[in-house]
Amino acid sequence: MPPAPTLPRSRTTTAVRLEQVVKTYPGGPTPVVALDGVSLTVPAGAFVAVMGPSGSGKSTFLTCAAGLDRPTSGRVVVGDVDLTALSPDAVTRFRREHVGFVFQGYNLIGHLTVAENVRLPLTLAGTRPDEAWLRELLAAVGLEGLSERLPGELSGGQAQRVAIARALVARPDVVFADEPTGALDGSTADAILRLLRSTAHRFGQTLVLVTHDPRAAAFADQVLFLADGRFRGQLVDPTVEQVAARVLGLGR
Repeated sequence: MPPAPTLPRSRTTTAVRLEQVVKTYPGGPTPVVALDGVSLTVPAGAFVAVMGPSGSGKSTFLTCAAGLDRPTSGRVVVGDVDLTALSPDAVTRFRREHVGFVFQGYNLIGHLTVAENVRLPLTLAGTRPDEAWLRELLAAVGLEGLSERLPGELSGGQAQRVAIARALVARPDVVFADEPTGALDGSTADAILRLLRSTAHRFGQTLVLVTHDPRAAAFADQVLFLADGRFRGQLVDPTVEQVAARVLGLGR
């Protein structure tokens, strides 16, 4: 088995650590293995993309790393907190304060305004929102003047910006993004990726992105490649051409 990838450290603090994570699902006579002993260390401040063919375990990796799903075995540590040692309620409370998640389908609430959607994690946590911070955040993601609009009045790019602002509103340490540009055209997708990168840098956050798009992955500092539930390689400071060639090789 190849050694677990460790990304170049920009700081001494580790943002996310997975140790021999296994995730299986019932699948007839034998369980389906989605993750097969995955280990990974992501330092604080890194921008990491994870790629792989369909069924490689990308989405399972992301949900386990973010604490949205519990691995069958192994450890998931965010900061210095072992999520696998916490109760489900404790994991939920921890995620609200320390983890942001950008969902592929945005997951906006149709009857809530832009501002209400962005505030939602704080509302659910019973935390009073800082209105000055909310205004700063909406301006940072390009939504200034749109706070009272409903999701149905937004373009796809604007809706994705709301999803990003919602993921950032609690000032999380780590932001996970699941195919954040999958439904967007090329120019809008590039704008969203530049936004994710700049806001993560501005607010001192770690960004972990799962994508099938080599163009999106090339925005990252490093790309990790999954196949059959295991990491099969990595690229540092990748180009679109390098990423595309590596993904093509994994699919053979």
